Amino acid sequence: MDVRLQDILVMKKAHPCGSKEWLVLRTGMDFRLRCQGCGHEVMLPRSKAEKNIRQILRDGQIMEK
Repeated sequence: MDVRLQDILVMKKAHPCGSKEWLVLRTGMDFRLRCQGCGHEVMLPRSKAEKNIRQILRDGQIMEK
């Protein structure tokens, strides 16, 4: 899956704050993501993150999984 820096990932499950959108801060074996609702940052293994992605928003365009 082609995930780049500064992409917005729309996940299947919502964060406890209610937002489903996450900003990609780092890629590699792990993703560093920032919640667009509350600003909380997490590190997730690539496999777990890719499994939960519903959409990728990049520069105004929408990319389906």
